[in-house]
Amino acid sequence: MYRIWCERELPSRSAHLLDGVAIAVSRVGAAPESELSTAAGAHAVIASSRVRYDGAFMDRFPTIRVVSRTGIGLDNISIPDATARRVAVCYTPDAPTISTSEHAVALMLAAVKHLKRCDRDLRRGQKKDFFTDYQGVEVYGLQLGLVGLGRIGRRVAKIAMALGLTVKAHDPAVSAELAHELGVELAPTLEDVLRSADIVSLHIPLTDETRNILNTERLALMKPGSYLVNAARGGLIDQAALLAALESGHLHGAGLDVFPNEPPDPKSPLLQRDDVIATPHIAGATLASKDRLWSSAISQVLQVLRGERPPHLANPEVWPLIQSA
Repeated sequence: MYRIWCERELPSRSAHLLDGVAIAVSRVGAAPESELSTAAGAHAVIASSRVRYDGAFMDRFPTIRVVSRTGIGLDNISIPDATARRVAVCYTPDAPTISTSEHAVALMLAAVKHLKRCDRDLRRGQKKDFFTDYQGVEVYGLQLGLVGLGRIGRRVAKIAMALGLTVKAHDPAVSAELAHELGVELAPTLEDVLRSADIVSLHIPLTDETRNILNTERLALMKPGSYLVNAARGGLIDQAALLAALESGHLHGAGLDVFPNEPPDPKSPLLQRDDVIATPHIAGATLASKDRLWSSAISQVLQVLRGERPPHLANPEVWPLIQSA
């Protein structure tokens, strides 16, 4: 019987996936490093994003043979450390695509329609002429700029075009032929997207190269009065630069599901602004998405433990090492 350590508690609706095969042990408490000792003796990890899985973690728990991520982002997992220790790293790229893309569009619409400001004014009993004062934007005919055109970016593009937006994207990994097939204009540089888009939405991973990719200089390139949406990783945006762009009026609003530190400080100036709609990193956490995340993560763990190569292996170079062990 395998022992699987779950960073988050295994949902009861997914427990049947381990029947007769493995037992699940969960981390206790909400703090990132609390009760890691429960991972002792585990053969596998179902990983979220709150614990750092590096050489120190793997050396502490040497029985672990596979780390399977319930999501796409791998910035909290050291792939080189895992490979050096013959630990397979899996991820679930398809599971959150639908929910995350829908949420990104929801943030976009909430931002341009000024829903947070309207909701707060109504609840505060503001005595004003709402019809006259309302400055909401109609998205039909505007341009959406996508930074990244992977699974989620492509679905966001499809929804946006159904709403009547044109879409321009920058993604060096996407061919001109694919972009044409998607109905998306492919921009040669990130700067081209920023200069022309009315709304910019981020859909790239967080790496050393992309950290704070939207800094003061690049935010200044965005069109005056444009909007920024981020349902990818908080570290992609320089928070101080974003605040300055909003305070100056250069940007008219932002929709944020992610922050560099999560949860963010509730006293953060960004959270106090009526032109910022924020959610607590739940874009990919709908019930349907979570079912797919857990199912895919668990199935890949079991495949690795049975000696079968999983479909979404982040470090394929580890597989020959595992087979020869």
